[in-house]
Amino acid sequence: MGDRKTIADSKRDFHQLFPYVIAPLYRRLADELLVELHLLSHQKQFKSNSLFAVGLDTVFRAFTQGYRPEDHPPLLFKALCDSNGFEADQLRKEAATTLEKAGNQSDGVFDGWVKQFQRPEDAHYSRLMAIGLFSLLDAANGEADAKAKVDQLKTQASELSETLGLNRSRVDKDISLFLASRERMEQAVELMEETLASERKKREQRLAESAQGTAS
Repeated sequence: MGDRKTIADSKRDFHQLFPYVIAPLYRRLADELLVELHLLSHQKQFKSNSLFAVGLDTVFRAFTQGYRPEDHPPLLFKALCDSNGFEADQLRKEAATTLEKAGNQSDGVFDGWVKQFQRPEDAHYSRLMAIGLFSLLDAANGEADAKAKVDQLKTQASELSETLGLNRSRVDKDISLFLASRERMEQAVELMEETLASERKKREQRLAESAQGTAS
C-alpha cells in the first residue's frame, strides 16, 4: 500500500487529485471513505478481495447519486483510492466483473459460487465486505425494491456470512446501517432535486415576466 502516511497526508493528496468543491450533501461520504480507506491501507491483515471491491463500488454509487457535474464522480472515486494506495480502475473493474458473474448464477448455485470469496481466518474484516455480499445477492436475485425482497436478501447474507468467514452479527449490523443510510440519502437527493426544480421554475418565471415587461 506504499509508504505509511498520516490522515493529513492522505487528505492533502486527495485534495490535490480532486481540486473541486464538493457539495455539502456529498462531503460526508468523501470524508468517511477517505478515512476508512486510509485506515485499511495501514491495516497489515487487510486483504482486498472481490467482496470489498463490490462493497466499495456499491457504497460510492449509492451515496453519489444525483452528483453534479456528472463527470466528477469517477474523478472523486479515483482520488479517494489513489490518495490511499488503492487502484481505483482495478477495483471498479473487479466490482463490475464480479457483479456480472453473480447475475449469471442460477438458483441454488450462488451459495457455492460465492464461497470463492471466503475471507482468510487471519484477514481483517471490513464493513464493505458485508455490503459487497448483499450487492452480489441483489445482482443474483434481481433488483431489491420491495421491503420484503430487501429483508430476504438480508437474511440470505446473514446465513452465508459465517460460511465466508464473516462475523454474522457484524454483517447484520453493517448491512442494516448501509440500507438505512442509503434510504436517507435517496430522500435527501429527491428533496434536493425538487428544490432545484422549484428554483429553476421560479427563475424562468421571473425571466418570462421581465421579458414581458420589457416588450410592453
